[in-house]
Amino acid sequence: MNHNEQHETAHKPIKRKEMTRRQFLSYTLGGATAFMGMGAVLPMLRFAVDPILTKKQAGAFVKVIEEAEVTKEPKQVAFKVHQVDGWYESDPKMEAYIAKGDDGKIFALSPVCKHLGCTISWGGEEAPNEYHCPCHGARYTKDGKNLKVAPKPLDEYEVKVENGWVYLGPLEPNTRV
Repeated sequence: MNHNEQHETAHKPIKRKEMTRRQFLSYTLGGATAFMGMGAVLPMLRFAVDPILTKKQAGAFVKVIEEAEVTKEPKQVAFKVHQVDGWYESDPKMEAYIAKGDDGKIFALSPVCKHLGCTISWGGEEAPNEYHCPCHGARYTKDGKNLKVAPKPLDEYEVKVENGWVYLGPLEPNTRV
């Protein structure tokens, strides 16, 4: 590099990389659009995720029958349960077979067959003193133990007895067999 070239480069003003007006507008509008977009998306996201974030309530007990009406023979009882599924609230009708065991404790079984989900019945000509499923012939003992066809015993309701009334709670796996 000769003396003239060196002199020219030494005295040139330093060229800064400045933002052009077009870049400034582009960044400003992009940032404002992103901010406003998030303002619209976040409430929708919260609305969709809210049911997942809420804590599940413990299963509520439902008053179904007087304690004095329960015998050793299973009795079919219908009741309603209030349930909340996200924003949908309903009161579906449910059924249970309630009886006293040989130990004197009250228990309640679900009438849903564990084979394919059909509704079972107690007694009858096909299976006296047993639960019988009319769909595929599954059979269960009084305690809900699976005898034929079904892979598992009948589910059992959590039972609570207070002030002469029987209350049923959530379903759980059978503890009697």
